[in-house]
Amino acid sequence: MKFNVEKYRIFLSRIAAAIGLFFLCSTKSYWETKDEVITFFLFLIGIIFVAIASLGRMWCSLYIAGYKDEKLITKGPYSICRNPLYFFSMIGVIGIGFSTETFTFPIVFIILFSLYYPFVIKSEEKRLKKKFGVAFEEYTKKVPALFPRFSTFEEPNTYLVNPAVYRGHIFSALWFIWVVGMLEVIEGMREIGFLSHLWSLY
Repeated sequence: MKFNVEKYRIFLSRIAAAIGLFFLCSTKSYWETKDEVITFFLFLIGIIFVAIASLGRMWCSLYIAGYKDEKLITKGPYSICRNPLYFFSMIGVIGIGFSTETFTFPIVFIILFSLYYPFVIKSEEKRLKKKFGVAFEEYTKKVPALFPRFSTFEEPNTYLVNPAVYRGHIFSALWFIWVVGMLEVIEGMREIGFLSHLWSLY
């Protein structure tokens, strides 16, 4: 039986998040006591990436809230790449990695994202092609799969949004910020001696 990557995406993502949280809680940055300049810039890069990811996911949600799988969305963020939610998620995950003030976590997160999400995208696009046919094929010829092409940007003057659905999407878009906040709490607990670390990472 063929494994459906898309079907189990959320479940697998939660398992990965739980494993990641364990390592985040039990790891300390090597640079924390060695070079404050490095830790400052690593955290700054992380915050910038997380902010971009959160705003980007809210932008995407504005267009798909209440419309996902109901019609082919090709405007706004979906006019510059076919999977903007995954693109901004990638930016957010990398941002969380940098927010740990290490180089190790962002590198690991990039590798994991690169190994897993191409299969998710392929599975989803296969379904969309089956549902929307020629319209989706024409869309794929014009717009790249993941990395934005800003020359294809299109934005409508008005757009009808389902506020109840969009409100729920906002909470999911902000989880990157919550994770960074959690990292700060963990660091504070470690500083007061309430939580110890198992190892240090560069």
